[in-house]
Amino acid sequence: MRKVLLVDDERMIVEGISKIVDWQKAGTTLIGTARSGLEAFERIVLDPPDIVISDIAMPVMDGLKLVEKTHEAYPSVRFILLSGYKDFDYARRAMQYGVRHYLVKPCSEQQIEAALGEVAQECDEEEARIRSAEETESELIKVLPQVKEQFFKELVTNRTYGGSELAYYERLFAIPLLGRTVRLICFKAEGEHRHEHLFALQNIARDLLKRLLLGTVIDGRLLLLTDEDDTQPASDADLELIRQVRETFARFYKLPVTTVLSDAAPILEIRRLYEQTREALEHRFYLGEGSLIVAGAAGESRAAADAGPDLHAPPCPPEGSEAFAARVESGERQRVEEEIAALLDHILRERLSVSEARTLLVLRYEAVCRLIPSEERAHYLDLLGRFAEPHTLPELRRVFEEPVLELTERFARLQLERHSSAVNRLLEIVAERYRDPGLSLSTAARDLLYMNPDYLGKTFKKVTGEKFSAYLNRYRIERAAEHIRLTGSVRIFELAAENGFGDNPQYFSQVFKKTLGVTPTEYRKNLG
Repeated sequence: MRKVLLVDDERMIVEGISKIVDWQKAGTTLIGTARSGLEAFERIVLDPPDIVISDIAMPVMDGLKLVEKTHEAYPSVRFILLSGYKDFDYARRAMQYGVRHYLVKPCSEQQIEAALGEVAQECDEEEARIRSAEETESELIKVLPQVKEQFFKELVTNRTYGGSELAYYERLFAIPLLGRTVRLICFKAEGEHRHEHLFALQNIARDLLKRLLLGTVIDGRLLLLTDEDDTQPASDADLELIRQVRETFARFYKLPVTTVLSDAAPILEIRRLYEQTREALEHRFYLGEGSLIVAGAAGESRAAADAGPDLHAPPCPPEGSEAFAARVESGERQRVEEEIAALLDHILRERLSVSEARTLLVLRYEAVCRLIPSEERAHYLDLLGRFAEPHTLPELRRVFEEPVLELTERFARLQLERHSSAVNRLLEIVAERYRDPGLSLSTAARDLLYMNPDYLGKTFKKVTGEKFSAYLNRYRIERAAEHIRLTGSVRIFELAAENGFGDNPQYFSQVFKKTLGVTPTEYRKNLG
């Protein structure tokens, strides 16, 4: 069982997580809690845990400083960071110390348990690597591929090798390293995939690509090192070979592969090339999964040109969070969809980073959530955790758009219910007072309902589909026609006076014919 230390300055959060998480199910045991980074570090010194779950924003010593100090003294201790959406960039700084797990508050026990399971698995893998490295030299031939992979992983991530060490590995692996010009190729299989898929992808690459030196898997991505003749940009022939690798893999496994090709540079710059591929991989946020991205100045300009609309067009700034929330509350779905499109257009025009784009949408989503009654708000706030998952702009849009449009429809129904109440009362007034020639929208609104006539008129048409005056005339004519059916009388003066047309029988006859298509006399004959 992996030992876990829980750190948060809020007592309720510490107690809540301590009680709701099934530690044993995650393969862990909670050995203690702390209320600050300083207290946590003291506990780590006394009894180093395997995993620390820590908030970022804390007094005395914040979460990031705790990560830094712990990494220096106990590099094997792993962290899971908890924080709000505003600390995305802040949390990313902890990545240099190997922190890869970050949960957005509020998070559920399932998310914490899943993260614990992943970190515990990483601890197991790390221990397995250490045990592998301690095997005797006589067994090295059997594990040479794994040694190559581990050497390459350390070379590009966290260990600096000197010239003598590189010379040793040149002899051990029988491959040229010192003084070589190299290039990195990063393959990211999208969708649901397993480690076997990356293994198959590596085998396909070995068959099709030339001058491969080393390969490894880092964070679920296949990284290959190629031997280059010079530092010139990749040729069309090189790009065509990479496309063949991607197409061959997709044909067999039905999974798209996002690929990044780095600059060519001396092997001593391998760390820079690795960072270059990681940064370039974020272009798939705009380009979508399955893209081929050429890193470096030329490649980035190409990615920007393919990313979306005319980037030189005048920007159209989106509405602020509160204005956007008001738009949702109005129930105007079309206007909300237009504003979401404006938000996405703004993200593309300004070339916002992934975290900036998330923050922009989260701010508006939170403003919308504040409109919901408190007893129902928790469900929608729980969805905030989904904003940390998407790796492409279309995915992030879907995570944002689905609940926002759902709430827009909900507010539209509420607006309709409010409108319907006023309209129903107006319909009752018509039924009660249709004989009164003085009945009109203005008199009903001001004298009986105490409402603005213009607003009531628009509401009436929105609910019934017709203007109030047209409805009132039609209602009066229907009552007049009913009178004719019951009595057979077509005395126009009486019909006009009895049904709200006062002493204007001529106008009554015109409206009657316009409404029913015949005069009152013709109507009675048709009945016969």
